[in-house]
Amino acid sequence: MGRGRRAALAAALGVVLAAGALTADPALAQPTPSAGHGRHADDGGQDGGQDGNRGGDRQGDGRGDDGDGGRSGGKGGSGKQRRDDRRRAVPLKGPVLAEGDAADSKAPTGGGLRTALGGTVQDKALGTLNFAVADAATGEFLFGAQENTPATPASTTKLATAVAALALLPAEHRIATTVVRAAPGEITLVGGGDPTLTALPADQVRIGGLPVDQDSAPASMADLARRTATALKAAGTTEVKLSYDTSLYSGPLLHHDHDAMNIAAVTPLMVDEGRIDPRSPDEAPARVFDPAGQAADSFAGFLKAEGVTVQGKPAAAAAPAGAAELARVESPTIGRLVERMLTTSDNTLAEAVARQAAVAAKQPVSFEGAAKAVTDELAGLGVPLDGVLLTDGSGLAKANLIPPITLVKLLAVAAAPAHPELRPVITGLPVAGFSGTLVNRFGAKSGAGEAAGIVRAKTGTLQGVNTLAGTVVDADGRVLAFALMTRTDADPTAARAAVDRIVARIAACGC
Repeated sequence: MGRGRRAALAAALGVVLAAGALTADPALAQPTPSAGHGRHADDGGQDGGQDGNRGGDRQGDGRGDDGDGGRSGGKGGSGKQRRDDRRRAVPLKGPVLAEGDAADSKAPTGGGLRTALGGTVQDKALGTLNFAVADAATGEFLFGAQENTPATPASTTKLATAVAALALLPAEHRIATTVVRAAPGEITLVGGGDPTLTALPADQVRIGGLPVDQDSAPASMADLARRTATALKAAGTTEVKLSYDTSLYSGPLLHHDHDAMNIAAVTPLMVDEGRIDPRSPDEAPARVFDPAGQAADSFAGFLKAEGVTVQGKPAAAAAPAGAAELARVESPTIGRLVERMLTTSDNTLAEAVARQAAVAAKQPVSFEGAAKAVTDELAGLGVPLDGVLLTDGSGLAKANLIPPITLVKLLAVAAAPAHPELRPVITGLPVAGFSGTLVNRFGAKSGAGEAAGIVRAKTGTLQGVNTLAGTVVDADGRVLAFALMTRTDADPTAARAAVDRIVARIAACGC
């Protein structure tokens, strides 16, 4: 009976995948969006470039996590009232996994899990293993080892970033890139923190190598230039001086582990996440030295195409206070950005999302301020933070520490009926064998193939570190949350396969 229920859940997920209904895979080809696709009051759009993160946990050299590098404003205030005010349903395209039903399924016991996992947790390829398994429906801890001991989370850090941002920001929140009138004959391009703004034509935009749908398509720099040119010409202006404003962010531009591939310089103004080649399919594409300058030059080129001449080279300068807005485009909603960030493990986007959390929490919009905004909000949600140390939002930092118990509690909170605003954390998790950074895992030769399609999880990879945290439906139809964190000198492929086999045993457990 229980195994039949689980099979039905897996079959249902397969139907959803085939139908393209997963918001975490916004990839079903759509007709080319209309020319006005950058989101303003009544139209929509956002980012460009390929996220190049399709290959998942590929790094064994320590340069980066399992992602590539890639919103604005927010409400202040704090505490339960603010979270209650934001608690609203997030629109989803369809089911992801059926919820565990306490009426006809029960969580496994710790002893049952111990027996089911057996020697899989002793695999030498795992090195040092910290792990935790919890009931996703209740958040109750079921089984683990060193579950309270902090370990390097790598890209599972993005779970913390995602939960905090979605809790702090309203579901309809979008990041705006604007143009304001700085002075007669002068305009300023103002970065709001959207790294996904694109210079590509709509039908060339790819995320994780796949085309985008209307909800996930990024804002267009060409649209912004078109709207700006229309406003300028209406005022009788066809020649301007252009400056660009990056004053939203403070602190260092470069991540401590910046390598100009896994992550771009962290600035509130960029186009196609600072890629040198926005069409590159590389998992860690080369980045420009000055993303903000690149974005301004791109904008100037689009203005010229619209019949507006830009005098000289764009210069960096803060926009005057109260400057009148001429035009704007906006990113997809925060939920769609979080899904993209998690599915493709996008480092640049993760740092941008963390800074949106900092803006909303009225913290300094920097690495340090973003980390404080995230941890403060998680504490307010009741997530245990003993041993947690965050220094970034992406997980590239080797200094980050999170215990497995914190990761499973994050997942349980995100799945809780009381927090529908956090649901994109679950829908954004890659599906084993099907999408994002798990597309090449849980294969037939891994020894974990039976769990393909019924596991959703966030990957994490740094040199010597392999982590996986997500949800799985067990043999009795119960949804469980798990977090596995390893440090090992073994071959990364062998270590990841060993991790996957543990998850497959959890999925097979009717215990």
